[in-house]
Amino acid sequence: MSSTDWWRGAVVYQVYPRSFQDSDGDGVGDLPGITRRLAHIASLGVDAVWIAPFFKSPMADMGYDVSDYRDVDPLFGTLADFDALLAEAHRLGLKIIIDQVLSHTSDKHGWFVESRASRTNDKADWYVWAEAKPDGTAPNNWLSVFGGPAWEWDGVRMQYYMHSFLTSQPDLNFHEPAVQAALIDTMRFWLDRGVDGFRLDACNHYLHDARLRDNPPAFRGAAPDVQETNPYGFQEHRYDKTQRGNIAFLKRIRALLDEFSGRVAMGEVGDGARSPDTVGLYTKGGDRLHLCYTFDLFGTEFTPDYFRAIVGRFEKAAREGWVCWALSNHDVVRHVSRWTPAGEDPNEVAKLAILLLVALRGTICLYQGEELGLTEAELRFEDLRDPYGIRFWPAFKGRDGCRTPMVWEAAADNGGFTTGTPWLPVPQAHRRAAADVQAADPHSVLAAYRAAIGLRKAYPALATGSIRFLKAEGPILAWLRESEGEALLCLFNLSAEPATWAPGGLRGRIGETVAGGYEEAGRDLALGPWGRAVISLS
Repeated sequence: MSSTDWWRGAVVYQVYPRSFQDSDGDGVGDLPGITRRLAHIASLGVDAVWIAPFFKSPMADMGYDVSDYRDVDPLFGTLADFDALLAEAHRLGLKIIIDQVLSHTSDKHGWFVESRASRTNDKADWYVWAEAKPDGTAPNNWLSVFGGPAWEWDGVRMQYYMHSFLTSQPDLNFHEPAVQAALIDTMRFWLDRGVDGFRLDACNHYLHDARLRDNPPAFRGAAPDVQETNPYGFQEHRYDKTQRGNIAFLKRIRALLDEFSGRVAMGEVGDGARSPDTVGLYTKGGDRLHLCYTFDLFGTEFTPDYFRAIVGRFEKAAREGWVCWALSNHDVVRHVSRWTPAGEDPNEVAKLAILLLVALRGTICLYQGEELGLTEAELRFEDLRDPYGIRFWPAFKGRDGCRTPMVWEAAADNGGFTTGTPWLPVPQAHRRAAADVQAADPHSVLAAYRAAIGLRKAYPALATGSIRFLKAEGPILAWLRESEGEALLCLFNLSAEPATWAPGGLRGRIGETVAGGYEEAGRDLALGPWGRAVISLS
């Protein structure tokens, strides 16, 4: 691959700043803390670091409510701290991707303060404003992801404004050319500073239906966009997001990035059953996004049919584009907790899962702590900081369980995360999985992550080759990865019981085992509980 195509098949590591490393004892992670721990990230063998928002913000949604796109919130440090982080990352051979939350701002952003002041000022149309219905109710039936209507009444303008998330996160109006120009300009600010790319938060939310038509009810047999306890999943989101006109703005982003060498745009697409088609549409050709990050492997099912169906849909719908796979992130229950049956060892599931992930076709993203096998933390209601979880408790416990601080040193207070009081509790069980404990253990989850990522680097077929599923029965998941004369057989036993796989015509081609292992069972291959193997074919 050329240097401009480094993102194809790359491994990206996600950092959630407030939970990574605190450097000043206030209990919240910060940019100098990230800089301190970059060597750990580099030791995994990853290519890039995605850093969640660190911009100025009231922190109503933990930084996803931006009040100044061009500055660092004092909670996380300064612009000089970011420059130091960027320089150290580049010294270590790591690229830096930053979150860009463009679909909405904080209600404390100067743009919104001016917009809500009157209907005639220069930024009056920079947000989505609409008249009430004659009876005073909201303009349509659109819902907020975080609960309730997607509309909030403003008594100054005597209009409703749209918010796809919290009421304090008003949606920008992408039908207004000046809005698009202003956002492109903020991205240029960070490109000029040297960042290597952007992760575009909720990029299919940029444009709304200008006619404000009601969403129809969803087919309830389809997978909802969010957990079942939230009525947001009851609608088919036909008009409040994923509008065809959005592609024009994505092309503007790509044109901007093309002015710089080797920069990348990774869009986040949460679009329910439409995700494969949306990803295909957003990444096809060379003038849209480079790749898209999806939620499609964030389910609770852990079966061969689950993976075959999801990957198969993307292979069909996004064949001309590029997908970024992840198993966990800062918004969902950690995958070892989702997928480990009661009584089983989550570390074995973690080791299987990382080999499975690196063997998928596409770019992959790791979430901080999964390389230690961290499980979902059980928190009390009193400890919650996530407004989403507080709103839907107890049916939905929110996202704080996957956001607890990283554990660096088992013997240190708060696992070495902070010398102060951490913003979320550090579970005792996590301290036993600290990085310093695992670093010296060749059988640890951390060692398995380093080995799996190294495997992807050693075999181009795993990074960019084709993928073809093979017939398999029971809990066995099997596929081939092939590229330029290199062929790898990938086998996974998604169960706690031994299982066998019949290789059929491939039996005579089976060569060296390059990861995991199997045993001979006549002409079949036997995998132990949670067994996995990557085998070269002659």
